[in-house]
Amino acid sequence: MTANDQASEYYFREGCFITELSNTDEDPELSVAHVRVEPGETTRWHKLLGISERYLILSGKGSVEVGNSEAREVIERDIVLIPSEVRQRITNIGEEDLIFLALCTPRFQEDYYVDLDE
Repeated sequence: MTANDQASEYYFREGCFITELSNTDEDPELSVAHVRVEPGETTRWHKLLGISERYLILSGKGSVEVGNSEAREVIERDIVLIPSEVRQRITNIGEEDLIFLALCTPRFQEDYYVDLDE
């Protein structure tokens, strides 16, 4: 990330930091976000309505839970497929930030985010 990217990073209520790399009306089929989860943190249980998501782990070590499957450890270069409307969360189980790309098809829109911890 460059200094410009860091300036656009924001905290999302899910429990992670997001930098939108691509999320526009001009490309409605895909969005790409850089996601950062701090050590020891777990994102909230949530699902996306009508949006499939893939995590591409770039660095760090995590434990991901998708649907009713058992938690599984993820590391650099792992890919996690999350079908639309399936609950999910990820925990940083390492000592450094967990960094991954979140690729959403079609593109992520906050109106389709459902917090299941409420």
